Amino acid sequence: MAEIEIKNLKKTFGANKVLDGINLKIEKGQTCVIIGRSGCGKSVLLKHIEGILKPDDGHVFVNAKDISKLSSKELNTMRMKIGMVFQGGALFDSLTVGENVGFGLTENMRLGERELRERVEESLALVDLRGITELMPSALSGGMKKRVALARALCIKPEIILYDEPTTGVDPITADSINVLIRELQNKLKTTSVVVTHDMKSAYKVADKIAMLYQGKIIAEGSSMDIQNTRDPVVHQFINGLARGPITET
Repeated sequence: MAEIEIKNLKKTFGANKVLDGINLKIEKGQTCVIIGRSGCGKSVLLKHIEGILKPDDGHVFVNAKDISKLSSKELNTMRMKIGMVFQGGALFDSLTVGENVGFGLTENMRLGERELRERVEESLALVDLRGITELMPSALSGGMKKRVALARALCIKPEIILYDEPTTGVDPITADSINVLIRELQNKLKTTSVVVTHDMKSAYKVADKIAMLYQGKIIAEGSSMDIQNTRDPVVHQFINGLARGPITET
């Protein structure tokens, strides 16, 4: 059974039809990478999965529960099963690394100080960062900030992890280390992961399945090999970064 199932999802902002009938299934333990141009609605789709946005039409099911039909209490419970890694990390500058990582637990669960500290340290160890709980975000490199953001998502022990452009803004070596980490964590923790990106090198490295979002719809999905061997001219142009083709600047 699919852990995440999206049926005919539609969302419009003003005159801009961002999602126009999305259909997608993501199986339990699978890493699904959603590719597409900047501004095509990838992050909007993630926000529907987390329940931050509600559909104009259609449904988003997580563990067979329709997100838009949940009460506030039920939605909060559901969100504690979903870890979100925001683009750029979105760390709180005024909090230490340890406070950032433990933020979700502090806000939503009553844990003793010792248990909270152990969960924070365990989460940082999972992303190969130890002994930095007292550092401030300003003391971290870009790659370290990405890892701390991932540790924060892991700290609630989620069943699902959502990644919004996890390799944006870092150098190629750091980006590859993040890709390796995403793959290793999926293998170790068996979480279901949804990654949105336009970085094809990252997509090929972490994906069990790739789905392309274009003009509000999923126009292709399959394995990395399926996508690389596509005959669809739109998909071919995008994955190869070609200036000429059916996709135009506008």
